[in-house]
This record gives sequence, C-alpha cells and structure tokens, in this order.
Amino acid sequence: MSIKKLSMIGAAAMFMGTTAYAGCGISAGNVNIIGNEFEAIQVVVDGAKACAGEGVTVESNLNKDYRDLQVAALTPNPAQYTSVITNNGAIVPLLGDNLIRPLDDLIAKHGQSLSKNQFITIDGKVMAVAFMANAQHLFVRKDILEQAGLEVPTTYEEVVAASQAIKDAGIMEYPFATTSKTGWNLGEEFVNMFLGHGGEFFKPGSAEPNINNETGVAALNSLKALTELSNPDFLTFDSNAVQANWESGDVAIAHLWGSRGTGILDDEGSTADIVNNTVLVGSPTVGGGSTPASTLWWDGFAISNNISDEDAEATFIALVNGISSKNIMANNDAAVWLVEGYQPTSSSAGVAGTAQGGAKPYPMIPFMGLMHNAAGAELTEFLQGRESAEQALADVEAAYVAAAKEKGFLN
Repeated sequence: MSIKKLSMIGAAAMFMGTTAYAGCGISAGNVNIIGNEFEAIQVVVDGAKACAGEGVTVESNLNKDYRDLQVAALTPNPAQYTSVITNNGAIVPLLGDNLIRPLDDLIAKHGQSLSKNQFITIDGKVMAVAFMANAQHLFVRKDILEQAGLEVPTTYEEVVAASQAIKDAGIMEYPFATTSKTGWNLGEEFVNMFLGHGGEFFKPGSAEPNINNETGVAALNSLKALTELSNPDFLTFDSNAVQANWESGDVAIAHLWGSRGTGILDDEGSTADIVNNTVLVGSPTVGGGSTPASTLWWDGFAISNNISDEDAEATFIALVNGISSKNIMANNDAAVWLVEGYQPTSSSAGVAGTAQGGAKPYPMIPFMGLMHNAAGAELTEFLQGRESAEQALADVEAAYVAAAKEKGFLN
C-alpha cells in the first residue's frame, strides 16, 4: 500500500483551501455519521446537519469508543453509518476490510471547495478528506513552574525533573498527567516514546516485531518515570480525565491532545488564574534525540462502501458543508483547521510546535494497529512494577505475533 503523505503540518500552506462551497443542494439521501466526540468534530457534524430537511436526514453517533464500533458498523450491507470521521490510525482497518470507498468522483462533482493537500490518497485514490491537524504536546502551568524556579521543559528528562521538583516543594502531589489509560491511550504513549527514542517498530521490509530491544526498554523506562509522578489512577486517565484534572488545578505539566486546547483555554470549567497561566508548547524530545516524542495526526471523513450511491453523495455534500470556510471561520478556535480562512491561535501553538520540531506522522501501515493494541494491553504490569521491561516487551511481541498471524501478516 503506497501512501501519499499529507504535507499539512509545519508550513503555512497547511491551512489553505479554496473558495467555500455555497449551499448544500441535497435533494435526496440519508446521512449517518460515526466519529469521536470532541468540540471540533461536533462543529463539523453540526455543519453537516444544517443540510437536513426536505426528505434528507442527517444523524450522528459521536462517542469516544467509535474505534471499537466502526468496523462492525460499516461491515453490513447496507452499513449502519454512511460516514466515519477518522484519522491516520483509525482508517487502517477500514482500508484493510474495504469498508470505505474512493472519493475521486464525488470530489470532481462536489469538491470544488477542497484543497489537494486535504486529500488522503492511497494507491492513487482519495480515500478520505482531512479537515484538521492534531498532535499530543505539552500543556504547562507557567505560574507553578515559576513558583518552583523552573523553565518550561523541552525534554522529557526535564519534564521528570520539573515534576519531581514541584512535588518535593509540596506544591502538587501529582504534578504530571498524560493519557495513559489501559488500551488505546496507553498504546499511543508507548508509540510516542518509542519513536522519540528513534525506534523502528518492525524489522525492515517485514511485519516482524522489533521492539524488545534497548530502545524499547528505554522507551518503557521513560514512560514509567512519568507515571511515577502521576496520579496513582493513571491507568484510567483518558483525555477527559486529564482535562478535568488540569481544569481543577491538580496538574502542572500534561501531555495531551492539541484538540483539547480550546476547551482548556476557554472560560468554562476552570478558573481565570489557571487559564491565564496555561501555556501550550511542542512535545518534548527524549533520550538525547532531536525528534519530538509525539506523532502527527490528521482527522477527516471517509464514506462507507456498503451504502447506496445516493446516500454516499448526500453524505459527501453534507460533510463538505460541515468543513466549509464559513463554518470553520465561525469556529476558528476549535481546532487546527486545514481549511481556508483558519487563523492560528494560542490553542494551536502546541500542535504547530510539535510539527515544526519534526515529529513523525503516526505510521499508516496495515499491521501497526495490531502492535498498538498489543502495547496498550500488555504494558500495565510493568508500569505497576510487577514485571520487567523485557518481559513486558516480550508479552507485547507475543500478543502482536498472534494477532498478525490471525490476520495473515505473518506466517
């Protein structure tokens, strides 16, 4: 599978599109969208729902467990949903099972408002349209750092030292937080650290695992040093939990998704003192490396394969309306938008910093999801101090190999 990488981050051109599409113009069809639940996606879906009426229905199911639902929901014919709002990690199983359709014909007919660098192209066919960029990066409380006599950290070693200093000074008991919930979130934290240490997940030209080595051990030890300065319930912490702890003033340094920036910097759920002292900066490096220990992501929409052409066309038009310049400009601060008219804000500074630091895109290869899932399931005992890093990595590789053989990636 060849992939045309999106040149959407680290350059001003990543925010450019063309003229906004004027009006919906849908005369028939049903639209039903599944996707994650956060503000930016709600903005897009609300824009799509503006196309409902005169016999056209637009419905949605937005929830944080969409990854676990999407394959089963799009497999029947007809599929339960006409579209999935996806990203460069979640799209892989949809491609592998032929559950989403090429969009070239729909783009030619209804995509005049879209820019070519929004197109996610696989083997010469556009399979998704990206509308926002995302990455995990640091959120820091500058007032807490100043109180402890610290500078904003740029490496994870400095993050650990700063968090320990804040704890030792009695300012906060658990100064650091990240999305370390068992499962997908924990797997993503390992992916970040392993890449930050310069790791390659697979042996060259193969699906053979390549993590049970010095690089893998270093990545796990870096992650463990952070969790030892986190709330003891860190294995339950997803984005919602980290944001809630930040807004309540219990955390001084967090590694969190850029898409949470707007919610954290708004005037809801927190205090003016916390909001005014929150700074978003790029993800740190680790282990002496020069690449941020994070991954670059796009979010976008794909159209189900197992639906009628009429529903596919209606869905495409509605979602293009959802990412129109008019809708994006009215919700400028909700994301790092890949649409003409977007004006970068303080809430986009962390994503931009991570991108400009050279963070790698999340690997869009068919078996990466299996490695990610194995890591998310098998690393908890190490982080709880109940097994060695080498044993944890062996467990990850064994779980991955079993899944890869079942899927036919390994013999």
